[in-house]
Amino acid sequence: MQYRPLGRTGIQVSQLCLGTMMFGGKSNETDSFRMIDHAIDRGVNFIDTADVYAGNESERIVGKALANENRRENVILATKFNFANPADRNAKGLSRRHVINACDASLKRLKTEWIDLYQMHRCSSAVPIDETLRALDDLVKAGKIRYIGGSMFPAWRIVESLWVAKELGLNRLICEQPAYHLLDRTAEREVIPAAQSFGLAVIPWGPLCGGLLSGKYTRDQQVEGARWQNGKDNANRQATEQTWNVLELLKEMANDKSCSMSQLALAWNMAQPGVTAPIIGPRTFEQIADNLRSVEVEMTEEDFSRIDELVPPKGYIVRYYDEANAIDFRPHSHRSFA
Repeated sequence: MQYRPLGRTGIQVSQLCLGTMMFGGKSNETDSFRMIDHAIDRGVNFIDTADVYAGNESERIVGKALANENRRENVILATKFNFANPADRNAKGLSRRHVINACDASLKRLKTEWIDLYQMHRCSSAVPIDETLRALDDLVKAGKIRYIGGSMFPAWRIVESLWVAKELGLNRLICEQPAYHLLDRTAEREVIPAAQSFGLAVIPWGPLCGGLLSGKYTRDQQVEGARWQNGKDNANRQATEQTWNVLELLKEMANDKSCSMSQLALAWNMAQPGVTAPIIGPRTFEQIADNLRSVEVEMTEEDFSRIDELVPPKGYIVRYYDEANAIDFRPHSHRSFA
């Protein structure tokens, strides 16, 4: 396992981040503990969760696991906020009220006195960014969080947040978490270059395209209960005929390298300019064992060239990034039209 700077900070994180969206849901507590143990034993020191994962069970499990043997001291712990209780309109979003309440709730579930990286799960036009950044800055000054990040921020939102932080003398974003994988390279157009320009870490989520890059799917084979069914995933993203052609060629490349297709996809992701640490999201122990071995896969210039021919830089085969962006930009106006 190699370690990389977390943006412009002095923090060093493992080249793979353990994502815990499945923990407490499809992965029970015992299996989740086992996967966390294995990741830490293999050198992972970076764990990402969110207050909405498995109805906040993920945070509880991660907190309980890290409380054992004082592991918390050696782990860079990241969580996210924005989406929360749909029954209370003020218990969600990026308002000062929700930022502070959500942080306190996450701290309790995570059994920790501080969160290393606290991330806005999405940006929003409903709340001016200065209100959110002021609240986050107060949390930094209170010692409850150490660093601030965003997820699925368009490049202009990144620049806006950095500008506001500079103008108001507030703590700034240190990372961005975009959807980014071999089948959708949209983030290469503006988001990753912006992150590189301003010294933000890039922590891609979905590096296996929701399992499509794991190699378990074919155009003719269904996996019962899996995320992708009949060429669509559970968010209605579409795998086209071209997608299956690309996957078949990637499978051949993986066989030539004596690695799994998921290991090839992760090795490619880790090697991309600007990328700090892709987030793996295992559901089973077999998956995490496979994913962690991707650090042993050596990528050559020929490998990169072959993949560029399959999916050109800045292009996509599966429209994933745009579908996940959830941008809700609208002019600040209270006018209604009949």
